[in-house]
Amino acid sequence: MALRIGIFGGTFDPPHLGHLILASESRYQLKLDRMLFVLTPDPPHKRHRQLTPVEDRLAMVAAAVLEDPAFVLSTVEVDRPGPHYAVDTVNLLRKEYPEDALVYMMGGDSLRDLPNNWHRPADFVDACDEIGVMRRLGDKIDERLLKEQLPGLAGKLHFVEAPLLEIASRQVRRRVQEGRPYKYYLPEGVIRVIEERGLYR
Repeated sequence: MALRIGIFGGTFDPPHLGHLILASESRYQLKLDRMLFVLTPDPPHKRHRQLTPVEDRLAMVAAAVLEDPAFVLSTVEVDRPGPHYAVDTVNLLRKEYPEDALVYMMGGDSLRDLPNNWHRPADFVDACDEIGVMRRLGDKIDERLLKEQLPGLAGKLHFVEAPLLEIASRQVRRRVQEGRPYKYYLPEGVIRVIEERGLYR
């Protein structure tokens, strides 16, 4: 029987409870059988920022998803040279899951920027079976304009009502660096990896 597989990409530097809550809520609302956490080692839009080494981020994501059998760490982007574009990732996952429905997850801001700031946006939309959008309170999305710019989008968009969570990876990194409390922002396994490897100090 075909599965419904979510694709949740990110640098996950570090993965925090907000990521897990969004993934869980998306999985429930979109009736996904599995959620792939796709670690992006070299995102084109973050080249100006120094990222934590890939092996450390892989260890943190592996620890974050350990407790939920429906959450799976995917190395589809780690296993190939960058830059890493979403259209290529979806096409590679299509080869891995040829019979299954692939649902690419993104934020409302990414959807808004899709026609103009993404690599081969029309091909990306064609490659996805569905696109799940995690809305933030008050985000402005002109669906009509988007569907005019990317005709293939019609019928593929599904919105997830996500809880408002003011947790950001950069905030967690800063807390660790400054010696401030960060325990309740992260899964226990991620905290162990950070402490054992001395990350973000």
